[in-house]
Amino acid sequence: MYSSLINPADPLERQNEKLVQIAEALMRRVEQDTDRSGAAYAQFERAALLEDQVRQRTSDLEHARDLLNTSNARLADANRATEAARADLTAAIEAVEEGFALFSPDDRLVLSNLRFSMHLGDLKHQLHPGLGFAEYVTAVSRSASLDLPDDAARAAWRAQRMKRHTDRHSIFNVRLTGDRWVQVSEHRTPDGGTVILQTDVTDIMRLEREARDKLMDDQAIMIRATLDHLNQGVGIFDSETRLVGWNRRLGDLMAMPTTQFRFGAHFDTLFSRMTERLILPGGLDHSAVLAWVARPGRRRPLSFEVQHRNGTTLDFFAQEMPDRGFVVSLTDITSERDAARRLSESNELLEQRVVERTLELEDALSDAERANASKSRFVAAASHDLLQPLSAAKLYIASLAENPGREASELQTVNKAYNALESVENIIEALLDISKLDADQTALEQSPVPLARILSRLRDEFAPHAALKGLDFRVIDSSAIVVSNPMFLTHILQNLIANAIRYTQTGKVLVGGRRNGGSIRLEVWDTGPGIADEHQDEIFQEFHRLDTGAPATEGLGLGLAIVERACHRLDHPLGLWSVVGQGTGFFVNVPLAEGQLPVASPKPQPQSRQKLADAGLIVLLVENDAELRRAFSLLLGKWNASVLDVSSGDEALALLEEIQISPDAMLIDYQLDDGESGLDLLRRLRAQHPDVPARIISANRSAELRQACAEAGVDLMSKPLDARRLEAFLAGCLPD
Repeated sequence: MYSSLINPADPLERQNEKLVQIAEALMRRVEQDTDRSGAAYAQFERAALLEDQVRQRTSDLEHARDLLNTSNARLADANRATEAARADLTAAIEAVEEGFALFSPDDRLVLSNLRFSMHLGDLKHQLHPGLGFAEYVTAVSRSASLDLPDDAARAAWRAQRMKRHTDRHSIFNVRLTGDRWVQVSEHRTPDGGTVILQTDVTDIMRLEREARDKLMDDQAIMIRATLDHLNQGVGIFDSETRLVGWNRRLGDLMAMPTTQFRFGAHFDTLFSRMTERLILPGGLDHSAVLAWVARPGRRRPLSFEVQHRNGTTLDFFAQEMPDRGFVVSLTDITSERDAARRLSESNELLEQRVVERTLELEDALSDAERANASKSRFVAAASHDLLQPLSAAKLYIASLAENPGREASELQTVNKAYNALESVENIIEALLDISKLDADQTALEQSPVPLARILSRLRDEFAPHAALKGLDFRVIDSSAIVVSNPMFLTHILQNLIANAIRYTQTGKVLVGGRRNGGSIRLEVWDTGPGIADEHQDEIFQEFHRLDTGAPATEGLGLGLAIVERACHRLDHPLGLWSVVGQGTGFFVNVPLAEGQLPVASPKPQPQSRQKLADAGLIVLLVENDAELRRAFSLLLGKWNASVLDVSSGDEALALLEEIQISPDAMLIDYQLDDGESGLDLLRRLRAQHPDVPARIISANRSAELRQACAEAGVDLMSKPLDARRLEAFLAGCLPD
């Protein structure tokens, strides 16, 4: 009943106040009406209960108030800690010696220190929290402190700066007015924001510039000392034909006082003074040399010999430099020309003695040649005359074999006669081949020959013969193109394959080619009886056969004699491997048609050449010829390559150990000093630098060297080197 007197929505204080009033009213009624049967006592109990509820509500209210006060105190402490942390962060950022700025993930400036605007004073009042990154870059690009020539350059700088902003990390230098430099480092934060640090690197840039200038001065001194050390007279002229460098030897050779050589002197003036002391060769006058100097296009090297009026002979050589300047050198070749003259006189005396001796030998040689030529002509003529009726006889016998009415015994006789005539034909053809090889001692004409055409023809020719004997006959196709005489190369392979099939009773015959450096080795293998070591030299003699019990229809032993002579005339090395009871292999080395077909070194494209120049490769050059090292360095320098040139293997290893740098490519001469081999050095270098591309360079063009290089896993570049092949090699060393 009393619950309707209290509104639950009232505050606890109001509810307690009502409960107290109700309790007082009830107490008064108890005092006034104590004689009612127990009702007053019941009302008292309810009042006591209400008082307990009031006390409990009051306690709850006080606890809630205490919790609220505690929370407010903690919040105040947190706010004070946050402000202290912010103050500490601001103090720390201001204490940093570099300019610092933080941009939010949406590219808005959060905070920066005073040093951030120190280098660009006119930006100080524009930097405020909330500034956009693009607005910041625009303001920097317009700053008067930025050392840029015009508005176009500033627009380009702004575009490049915004492009760098897309990278996660970037570091670059900015040039300011007053020869000041600032290094800008930009990095992404884990939440996508951006931190920018600005460092004053003016002192560092100036020190580097001073070091570079000192290095250039040292190089100039070194170049000057080198020029004075040369035994040649050297003059260096710029693109305006003004003298910019020379050595003392130039004045000595020209017998001119050194006072006439000065910086800025023009070539035509100096050359006019030179010609007063020189005798130019016939067909060349003073104006021709000046015309070469004044030529507007590319100038080819100019070289000629002149006589000095004091009796010396000088070699004059002029060559253009990349900047349109040129270098002139004078070399005293008087002793060489005197030696050549004395040698010529000695040669004339020797030639006279040789002529006398030769005349004596010519008579004996002519008799032998006449006899040999007569024999060769007789064999050729007789063989040709015999082939005509022989061909007719074969046709007649073949027609007899086609008669179906013949008895089996008659057909057998006809076949034997046909085989006998075929054997005679083979012998005559062999005699013709030998006659041609013996009679004509001039070099056989050689040209590019596709191997696929020859091998296909041989497969079609010998496959039926091998099938009749049940042999596994295989010819491996090859796309190689070789340099040889197609007719004699075919005869060589025909004889080798015919012998292999003839002497192999079971098993197989394999024909193919294997690349061997700059050549291909043609191989014919069989599983025949093999050839003993003591008989391997005899088989190349005419009419020599190991199987003496074989019938004459299987040949008279001329095939290998033809092979040996044809290989000798063609300069195709011939080899043999054989084991009795296992089989035999014959090898013919034929040079590949490199350089004669459209497989020449590709012409470097401008973009690949620019890529090579931009890469700045480090090339190790090991060459014992000092002049060649200089030539290499000059050529490689045009491609912006840094050349580590040494003369020996020990120097190369010591240099790489000292500078602790692995080169990008290695060029190693094959024949070094003290018996050292380029291949031996390559093995030593690869032990420390295994993955560096390399080339062996040599004037030795032998097949043995090419084979050794192939086994070592390195290509051979023959001297004189093709610059396009060298450039293609270096381009292949560039990183992907």
